[in-house]
Order: sequence, then structure tokens, then C-alpha cells
Amino acid sequence: MKIVEADERISFTDLAVRFFKVTHTIPDSMGIIVETPYGAIVHTGDLKLDHDGGVPTASELKAYKKFKDEKTLLLMADSTNCQKPGFSIPEPIVHHTIEKLIKEARGRVIVATFSSLLERLIKIIEFADKHNRKVVIDGRSMKTNIELAQKAKLFEYKKGTVIPIEEMGDYPPERIVMLVTGAQGDPFAVLMRVAQKKHKHIKIGEGDMVLFSSSVVPGNERAVQKLKDLLSRQGANVVHYETSDVHSSGHSYREESKWIISHINPKFFVPLHGYHYMLRSHTEIAQTAGVLKENCIIPDNGTIMEIREKGTKFVKLAVSAPKEDIMVDGFAVGNLQEVVLRDRQMLAEDGIVVIVATVDMQTGKLMKSPDIIARGFVYVRESQELLNQARLIIKKTVEDACSRDMKSVNFEFVKEDVRDEVGKFLFQMTQKQPMVIPVLLGI
Repeated sequence: MKIVEADERISFTDLAVRFFKVTHTIPDSMGIIVETPYGAIVHTGDLKLDHDGGVPTASELKAYKKFKDEKTLLLMADSTNCQKPGFSIPEPIVHHTIEKLIKEARGRVIVATFSSLLERLIKIIEFADKHNRKVVIDGRSMKTNIELAQKAKLFEYKKGTVIPIEEMGDYPPERIVMLVTGAQGDPFAVLMRVAQKKHKHIKIGEGDMVLFSSSVVPGNERAVQKLKDLLSRQGANVVHYETSDVHSSGHSYREESKWIISHINPKFFVPLHGYHYMLRSHTEIAQTAGVLKENCIIPDNGTIMEIREKGTKFVKLAVSAPKEDIMVDGFAVGNLQEVVLRDRQMLAEDGIVVIVATVDMQTGKLMKSPDIIARGFVYVRESQELLNQARLIIKKTVEDACSRDMKSVNFEFVKEDVRDEVGKFLFQMTQKQPMVIPVLLGI
């Protein structure tokens, strides 16, 4: 592992890479420039612009000035928020709003945000200190990141500002600011445990303000809404980015994206990070910034692209790289067999039926009525008639197969017959296809 600084250059055997500073919610974020004989390949990573009313700051102009003399062959850029018009909310506006809320709050302020959003976490601690409030930090990643920020000397706070959660009760509610994890509705994070009244130390009370200083990651909408409802039922005043300027995205909006593309000035363009329609929107922005339509490729996961003929041609190959999901199953990490996944889906959707039948090896008859064990299929007490009919089918299938000559009976074939006949009957009666496992015992 090698620690790099912005503008550093690292040479390898046949290529070199350089880094450049980008603005993001995580401090010290950098894009990467890969040098090739035919021009530079630029990957921005997640980024936005520092700006004042839509005018990029002097630091941004300086950071992108280097591309004026750079022959950029290919740009790969972040598409997350490219569909949102204009420029993102500047971080200072968010800081001003949060400070005002902390200053005017008449109860505890519980701030939930991304634990990697260090610049904002640092500011919140500074605001609490300034307005004579104590800070409680809860959540493993939150504690770890703030400790790392201190070690990196990104900020300092005076002794006594941050207190252990056990000491929170020693102060009146209006003197407490809390930084917690769980803004995305994570089931085991601090805020969800608080909302479900399962947290050891934190109980929501009337007058508490829960401030969601984060946007909702696509796919988490229902979990976050559930979280807000649970908190609201307990009397919390919920504040979020749709009602107040308490969050600024770390991803560039439409005009920011256009500014970035025009200043990097690439020949070829590939949009990254987002659903297909986001990538397409970003490609259209690139074309308004001067990139030719035929020089843009919208990729899917696994897409292989090649720059050919000394940097004059950009093509998308028909073949794809492997992109299957990697399954984690206990201690095993890798591709699970398809049959295992299929069985688990069947168990989850339709349940399991286990049949235990005892066969007299002399006569080929069942010694007693078959036992049927059902889990996740039907409620047994209310389905006795269904199970009795299944027992008759089992008895007939087994005895028909064993009536010819017990010496030549193949029990594996008999099991298959029982599985098929019972499975067919249960599907006809219930429109469900449980996993049927017959166990035949010969005595």
C-alpha cells in the first residue's frame, strides 16, 4: 500500500498514473489520470464542485486548469446526480442551516448521516462546542471515522465536548447533540434500534429533533420511510433534506457535470455510477459539452471497451466480462450451485413436505399409515383432509411399485414415483409446489 498526495505521479513498468484533487463529501478525495502513449485516461471517482451561486471557486479553477494542456483520450465520470438541474447546494449553506437548528433547538438534536461525511461531522461538533452543547457519538463506523479524523489532524475539539453516552443523563436535553449511524434505515444501526425502542441508552422524547443530514440512497426509500414513521410516532420532530437545506450531495448536478466535462475536454466519454437512464442523461450532457455522439459508450456491468488504432477508434466488444453475483454462504464465498439456490427459493416460497413410510419387505405393504411433516406449506391442523388424501396416494404408489417382486424393487425409483405423484396432487389442490422429500424404510 502506498499513500499518495494530490498531483503525485507514480511510474510502473509500462505506464504511469497521476492524481488530482476533487471535491466530495469525503476529505482528500482524488481522481486518477492514467498516462498512455495516445493520451490520458481520466477517472473522476465521486465528485462535485465547490461553487458560489453556480460560479466555481478559485480552487476549482486551479484544480482543473491542468487539463488545459492535457490530451485527454477518455473520461469516465460520476453520473449519480447528473439529472438534477443546475448546481448542487454548497456545503456552507448546509453548515449554516444545521448550526441554526442546533442553536435554536429546545431539546436533544439527534443527527443521522453518513459516517464518511467527515467535513460535516467536524462542523457539527464545532457548532455544538460553540453553543455550549455536549456531543454523544454512537455507532461503530461513526466513532471510528471521527477518531481517524482526529489522528489525521483534520480537527480538534476542546476537552469535555464529546462525552460518553452513559453520561448523557447528567445534562439537560437542550445541551445534547448526538451523532448516530442509521440514516438509511439499516436494521441494526443505532437509529433503527432507537426507533424500535431497543437501544440501551437512547429513548425518544417529546421535543427531540431527529435530523437526517443525508439523502436517501436509491433502494432504501421504504426502510427510511418506516424509520421516520417510527420516530414520529414517539414524538420526534423529523427534519430531512426535502424540507430543509440539511444535506448537500457529494455528486455533481447537471450544470456541474457539464462544466467538469468541458474543462477536462475528452475525446471519448463513458458515464459511470447509476442506472442506465442516468448514464444516458450524462452522455447527453457530454455531447452538449462538445463530445461527439459516436465517441460515447454507455456501458452495462461487464462491458468490455477498447480504444484502437492509436487512439482514433473507440469500440464496445460483443463479449462481456463475468458479472455474476458473488454469494456469501457461511464461511464459503463464491458462486453457489444453481440447484442450491433453486432449492432455497422453493423452500422460501412454498415450504417443504417430508413423507416417512415404512414398507414390509416380505409383503410390499405399508406397515402403518405414512407420516407427513409439513413446514411452511400449509397449517397442518386445518389441512387434515388434504393430508389424508396425500396418504392414500402415497400408500397406493408404494404398494403398486412393491407388489410385483420385492427382490427387484429399486427404492430410489419408488421415491421418485412418490415425489412426482404427491407433488402433482399438492399442486392441483393448492397451486403450491413444496419440496417433497420421501423417506422409505424397509423392515
